Amino acid sequence: MSFWKIFVLAIRSLLRNKVRTALTMLGIVIGIASVIAMVAIGQGASTMVQDQINSMGRNIVMIWPGAASSGGFSYGGGSSTTLTVEDAEAIRREIGSVRAVAPVIRARSQIMYGGQNWVPQSMMGTSPAFVDVRDWNVRDGSFFTEADVASANKVCVIGQTIAETLFGSDSPLQKTIRIKNMPFTVLGVLDRKGTSAMGQDQDDVVLAPWTTVKKTLQGSAFSNVDQLLASAHEDTARAVEEVTALLRQRHRLGEREDSDFRILTMNEMANTATQTSQVMTLLLAIIASISLVVGGIGIMNIMLVSVVERTREIGLRMAVGARGRDILLQFLMEAIAISVTAGGIGMALGVSSAWVISGVLKWPAAISAPSIAIAFAFSCAVGVFFGFYPALRASRLDPIEALRHE
Repeated sequence: MSFWKIFVLAIRSLLRNKVRTALTMLGIVIGIASVIAMVAIGQGASTMVQDQINSMGRNIVMIWPGAASSGGFSYGGGSSTTLTVEDAEAIRREIGSVRAVAPVIRARSQIMYGGQNWVPQSMMGTSPAFVDVRDWNVRDGSFFTEADVASANKVCVIGQTIAETLFGSDSPLQKTIRIKNMPFTVLGVLDRKGTSAMGQDQDDVVLAPWTTVKKTLQGSAFSNVDQLLASAHEDTARAVEEVTALLRQRHRLGEREDSDFRILTMNEMANTATQTSQVMTLLLAIIASISLVVGGIGIMNIMLVSVVERTREIGLRMAVGARGRDILLQFLMEAIAISVTAGGIGMALGVSSAWVISGVLKWPAAISAPSIAIAFAFSCAVGVFFGFYPALRASRLDPIEALRHE
């Protein structure tokens, strides 16, 4: 028999039991839809995390002070004041692999304007190099200058969240806000950055000259800082090595002494986030794939039942000249038709489910063609694998015994 005749015969046999065929396809449909939806959501989450990490800046190198200790007890990273503004200047001056470096001094205080007040998530003293390090442009106005840093001027730049909260639709430029009951002139408003990978609103920020924060808000004359932010040109690993060597030399650390600072790069955070996301996506895909296996077992079960029910039909076809290969192809074609049709429906349902989940839960979904192709190919493989044994069993029936079957 020709392939086309076998295909038509297989479809007719399936349509004789529409409800049973539909129920058999259901397992494959659910499995394919689950795989596509779960992979899309997992990849969307990975993309979202990567975008959040990238919003922190390009090739960022974060340098933190070391941990203070007493009696063998460590107080945790950042509890020691080992980094200074002079360290930042040395890095900028001596390390060619670093594009820019900015000191960071953190403070926390209520800000007021008119009858409104707000406590920003982040208030930092820094230098003009901060916008270059963080790749963060000023949308309106301008950033403060080195002259403002040298003179410890009471000026600041604010984020979008603070601008909208305190000023609404009015322009905040050249307006005076009060920080710790001291007047600060708003010079500019930063571009919107959104939420960071740690869940923090990056736009809820106030930036001021580090000298102003040190002297005016903290009342300190020391040049120690809470953090140094550097941006490497391309080779982040090389920048880390050179910064480590320079700081150890400046801090007069011996070869056997531990560094009194910690360095973390955005590449490390990105790799960790990517690996975690990939593992979660793989686990979700494996769990969803179980439905495909269950659906495959359902196909095998129904096909075995079909072989028993159609034993006389098989015997009659063999008696009039059908070969075992024809019987094998017919039943195999039925199994493949079930799995392919179910795979197509499952793909449509999976893509739709991913978009619905993304819209309702506001969760990103990244639907990729490879994941759809792999899921569909797997559904076809399930049809062949689980349909082969019933087809082989049907092709090996004895025609005479088959005709006697009641």
